[in-house]
Amino acid sequence: MKPQIHDIASPINASRLELKTAVASRGIIETYTPYLPVSAATPIITLNEGNTPLISLPYVSALVGRGIKVFIKYDGLNPTGSFKDRGMTMAISKAKEDGAKAVICASTGNTSASAAAYATRAGLKAFVIIPEAKVAMGKLAQALLYGAEVIGIEGNFDEALSIVRQLGERYPVTIVNSVNPYRLQGQKSAAFEIVDAMGEAPDYIFIPVGNGGNITAYWMGFCEYREEEKCTKLPKMMGFQAAGSAPLVINQPVLNPETIATAIRIGRPANWQKATRVRDASGGEFNSVTDEEILNAYRILAGKEGIFCEPASAASVAGLIKHADKISDDAVVVCVLTGNGLKDSDAAITYSGNEFKKGIKPSYDAVAHVMGF
Repeated sequence: MKPQIHDIASPINASRLELKTAVASRGIIETYTPYLPVSAATPIITLNEGNTPLISLPYVSALVGRGIKVFIKYDGLNPTGSFKDRGMTMAISKAKEDGAKAVICASTGNTSASAAAYATRAGLKAFVIIPEAKVAMGKLAQALLYGAEVIGIEGNFDEALSIVRQLGERYPVTIVNSVNPYRLQGQKSAAFEIVDAMGEAPDYIFIPVGNGGNITAYWMGFCEYREEEKCTKLPKMMGFQAAGSAPLVINQPVLNPETIATAIRIGRPANWQKATRVRDASGGEFNSVTDEEILNAYRILAGKEGIFCEPASAASVAGLIKHADKISDDAVVVCVLTGNGLKDSDAAITYSGNEFKKGIKPSYDAVAHVMGF
């Protein structure tokens, strides 16, 4: 006899479902209120960001060997597809609290998408300034659909940020780039989540570095949790930049940064000094990876681990593969993946190394032949 619907949805199961839904719906401000500069007067603008998965990488762990255990923090599963949402919920909430009517950012893509989404959620106008020839179409599409006023300049991100800073000083618009301190306050929540999931801080964090804000925020989070005795150690922070856009590695600005990893195509990081202090305080390093090394890691993550990230995110795993000799035996490593692969589908199609077999006649024999049968 088949069970009836009411038998399946028992009162006990229903109560469990309600509890799980309540927990899952909390954004980072509600989850980590004691650690954030918010008060009862702060309107919480959230899309239920955070709570992104920590995923083990068995193939990469075996590849680097020596008992090293590798995980990823997959922040590409945030509401707009990148880690920027962690900081944007804070920046937009505080802007709303301060009575702002409009926000502005410079962006290589992810910030523009996040700013536009959270601004529209808050009822604020969003202006985004982008280097028009250097932004992945998926990110541009997001900003446009969320309703931002998108302004493309014939220049790079660094020039866009310079313009945004000037506009922020002269007009009533709130800057929501990572120069806004509330952005980093929100982004530090990723470090909290890693410790909450592991019960301890990892030995190393491998992280892509563009503007230098995220590596700064992670370190802030780990330090705060250690002060609260929620972890007993601090990780070494290993930052990676694309070889054609590596100002922190060569210790000088790059006037014309170039890389297929558009999200970290930044030649003059806004958080340069903060990121450098994190490297030194943690005993970590800054290193570069080539575009080919990034693409190799990008394909490994998708083809061997089933994880689709945007190219810039893969810089962290590329850095681990390239510099595994710097890691101690049996270490626990977390590689940060900052953005979803769907942000840049053109890159996936171009660099997958896989063939799209098309133009096949719609017949059983034709398809079976192509399949090798």
